[in-house]
This record gives sequence, structure tokens and C-alpha cells, in this order.
Amino acid sequence: MTLSTTPRTTLGRLRERGATDRAALYDVLDAGLVCHVGIVREGAPVVLPTGYGRLDDTLYLHGSTGARWLREGPVCVTVTHTDGLVYARSVFHFSMNYRSAVVLGEARRVTDAAERTAGLRAVVEHLAPGSWGYARTPNRRELAATVVLAVDLAEASVKIRTGPPSDDAEDLTDAVWAGVVPVTSIFGTPEPDVHVPAGAVPPPHVVLRGRS
Repeated sequence: MTLSTTPRTTLGRLRERGATDRAALYDVLDAGLVCHVGIVREGAPVVLPTGYGRLDDTLYLHGSTGARWLREGPVCVTVTHTDGLVYARSVFHFSMNYRSAVVLGEARRVTDAAERTAGLRAVVEHLAPGSWGYARTPNRRELAATVVLAVDLAEASVKIRTGPPSDDAEDLTDAVWAGVVPVTSIFGTPEPDVHVPAGAVPPPHVVLRGRS
């Protein structure tokens, strides 16, 4: 399936970096851990970082009922990965290799009990795969204190840059180093909480997350 094209999601500059396959949107979202949610609050723009989860074409966000930003209405959700710093022969062409997704839509408050549970599970499993079936699930009091929002992925754009610097032809003969410095993120060795019994080992899903 292809991404939707609307006036708000049509790329202006460097359109050749745009991805049109919906699978590219899923790849960027599924590889991230934190999204930034943009809203307008009291007449001013606000952008806040938070965790998220995806089920098919729906993005789920969650938080406390006391969080003022967690409400129905228009939102802009972005996820960005920095894959490399691009050093060029001209500072004008310095850049980054990246993958980014921008989702525009209406945040919908989830009230259906089954969807709320599915949305919360999606968030937990996205951040910590294997944990929903291992740790205690939310009780009635915790569910009452939690808001779940759903954002449809119908209107979105994806932009990706890869490769070396795009220097001008006249600069290619300069004796200046140019290239890419890769940027990577890794998970470290799991560190147990002080209340974990001595000698207890982390479960397989935690070990695997630590090695990924």
C-alpha cells in the first residue's frame, strides 16, 4: 500500500527523499522508542516526547488523566532516527543521514475497554517486548488513571536520507576529508532493581532486548 498524499504531507524540498511505500512508515515507527507529539495549547504550540505503540494503521499514546496535553484534537506526531553525520567539502552541504516520519490527524480518546487494553499492550510491547505477559497487567484503579489516545495513520509522510555528501563538482578536487560518521544506538546489559532477589536472572525477553 502507498502512503496518502495530501497538501499537508506533500514534500516541498528534496522530494526525491520521500518514501511512498506505507511499509516505510511502519519501519520508521516500529524502529523508534520515542515520538514527539505537537499540539496547540492555550493558543501556543507545544511539542512533547512520549512512548507509543502501533497496531496496524493506528498509533496509540497513553498517559495520566491529569496530563493536559492528552486530549482529543488535532496532533502532529513525529519519529526521527539519526543514522549518520555527513561531512562534506563545503559546509553548505553538511547534513545527516536520517529516517523520519510525520503523522497528522485527530487524536481520538479510546473508551472501548477492549481497545484500551490492546492500545496499552501495544505501547508496552513496543518499548519492552515480552513484558505484557510477564509483568502484572493494569488493575481497575490504574486503568481509571490512564488515558489512551488513538491516532490514525492515514495521513503521513516519510523522508529518508542515505549515502555520502552531495558536494558540488568544483569542490571534489579539494584536499578536504569528506564522508559519513555513523550514528548508532545500542541497549546495554540489564541492571536489576535492588529489590530483585540475589541470584535471580533476567527473563529471556529482557536478555534479548539488552542484546538487540
